[in-house]
Amino acid sequence: MILILYCFLFGKELHAQDIHFSQFFEAPLLRNPSLAGIFKGDIRVQAVYRDQWNSVTNAYKTGSMSAEYKMPVGKGDDFVTTGLQLLYDKAGTIGWTSTHILPALNYHKSLSASRNRYLSLGFMGGMVQRRFDRSKMTTNSQYDGLGDGETITNPQYTYIDGSVGLSYNSNLNDNPDNNFFLGGAYHHFNRPGNSFYRNSGIELIPKWVFSAGLRFGVSDYAYLTIQADQSMQGAYNETVAGVMYGLKFGSNTDNPDYVIHLGSFLRWNDALIPVVKLDYNPFSVALSYDVNISKLKPSSYGRGGFELSVSYIGFLNRDKSSLNSILCPRF
Repeated sequence: MILILYCFLFGKELHAQDIHFSQFFEAPLLRNPSLAGIFKGDIRVQAVYRDQWNSVTNAYKTGSMSAEYKMPVGKGDDFVTTGLQLLYDKAGTIGWTSTHILPALNYHKSLSASRNRYLSLGFMGGMVQRRFDRSKMTTNSQYDGLGDGETITNPQYTYIDGSVGLSYNSNLNDNPDNNFFLGGAYHHFNRPGNSFYRNSGIELIPKWVFSAGLRFGVSDYAYLTIQADQSMQGAYNETVAGVMYGLKFGSNTDNPDYVIHLGSFLRWNDALIPVVKLDYNPFSVALSYDVNISKLKPSSYGRGGFELSVSYIGFLNRDKSSLNSILCPRF
């Protein structure tokens, strides 16, 4: 924890990676604000909870909740999505805490009269607060009777953060089960200050995230979903990708009673992530667990963290609902 504190307080630039989830596909606004509204429905609410590294130290406990509302624009085939991303993260003995409140706006421009190809431009920005419990902080100078050696007058600060993203989604053919999306996002484009000393020279480094997803049917009752993200922030890179096999149950393959997904993801040089997911319209529940394969494996005994996600997708009783007016990818 002292090393983490040193990096935050004395580093000229912050090179640590942002908060992330193994079920990144259940937190679309954190990937790219232009992925807001890329679902078959008018509203979507998603929550993800992560509990990590209990075997090593005080666990990282991270929670995300997002909400999206998609509506038509004018008389054309375009749509706009408004959203809100809430994020909470707490770690370590000093209670290192981050709280994010980030409204989002995304415009979907139709590129086809069939309403099956869209180019989306999204923005997200809002308030972020970071804080810790100074009374629980311990440094070497305290053992020398010199106090904690720091001149922090206020163990919390707030800044404004912003992200922008662009994505393209389309059906591969006339089958709505076969579709894909590609996207890129630029996070922290305003390079907010990131110092308890209010040092303007210490900034949050911008992050690029490139995302892709592909879904295609392998039979009337089964399909594959492939998802991948590549993140780059300062000197750090993260690659995570995987596949899930979805099996439909029920007599109506277009509207099955429920769908069970089984699959696995890999965070390169870090963790293997098995995932199980249940779709029971209009809800979905997914559970995953990180099996640590990084250099920390001897200390963590291969244990990483578990994640639980819950989502709801619904349609509204209104004219021009996206139920019949848009053919979005269904990831």
